Amino acid sequence: QGTRDHPPAQAALRDRLLSAVVSCFKRHGAAAIDTPVLELRETLMGKYGEDTKLIYELQDQGGELLALRYDLTVPFARYLAMNKVTNMKRYHVAKVYRRDNPATTRGRYREFYQCDFDIAGQFDPMIPDAECLKIVHEILSDLQLGDFIIKVNDRRILNGVFAVCGVPESKFIPACSTVDKLDKVPWEEVRSEMVGEKGLSSEAADRIGEYVQLHGGLELIERLLQDPKLSQNKLAKEGLGDMKLLFEYLTLFGITGKISFDLSLARGLDYYTGVIFEAVLLQQENEHMEEPVSIGSVAGGGRYDGLVGMFDPKGRKVPCVGVSIGIERIFSILEQRLEVGD
Repeated sequence: QGTRDHPPAQAALRDRLLSAVVSCFKRHGAAAIDTPVLELRETLMGKYGEDTKLIYELQDQGGELLALRYDLTVPFARYLAMNKVTNMKRYHVAKVYRRDNPATTRGRYREFYQCDFDIAGQFDPMIPDAECLKIVHEILSDLQLGDFIIKVNDRRILNGVFAVCGVPESKFIPACSTVDKLDKVPWEEVRSEMVGEKGLSSEAADRIGEYVQLHGGLELIERLLQDPKLSQNKLAKEGLGDMKLLFEYLTLFGITGKISFDLSLARGLDYYTGVIFEAVLLQQENEHMEEPVSIGSVAGGGRYDGLVGMFDPKGRKVPCVGVSIGIERIFSILEQRLEVGD
């Protein structure tokens, strides 16, 4: 279940896709690395939040508890720490494994390819982050998949919102994973999960609702920087300052038309520390649709400055930011189009 064979025609389509993505990564100066499919179980545990239950664990073989890699980010962080690398631009295209309930129609599998691009090391603030967004923009434009939007947020802004809305710090991460569902379910459902399952007060949930339903661009960032409550919060202020700088770079790149600063974007993974982003394809349904409908996420990523330090015996940190292109999702969309065209 949730795996597939690829006959020649499909393999050829996947090759075309992968080579388009890889040539963009190379254009941006990334070198390829490869890591084993197997990792120590403890390397993967506790890095993915609620998704930890999706890790494929293997039985004890030869005295080691192993698991199949869940993504390419955690192995990359382990690689950097083990080899004491403090500066690197890399890409990695390989299969990852998730013990998921497969929804193959939506391109969700138990075994699937990921295409990752990451920048590790100290750079001027927001330059690597802006480059990651530029790459997503280039690839999605290049593949001509139709209209898309790249949603951007920052974990620090979200945490600041939670703090000023009266959420205790111990509940930030659970609240985050609930907010992350806003693109799939209406606010009412998210609100009742916050209050019912995550134990937030209804006042706190209502206050959060006033923020997480906002989206816009530079003008929204400016407005929130003036917000009497948020501007008092150190984390939110840092995040908003960086977001403003990011938007200035994106303006120079000429891509802000496809970028939306979206306070509901949370991305469920625990390891993100700063900017987070997700690209979604939009379905131009018909004339009388007010808002274009999302077909689903085709790329995502963010900044994870603490992950390498978790693997370093001395806790030395290496700041990192990266993006993963959802090649399977794109593949199934193109496949459906080709079938329709037959």
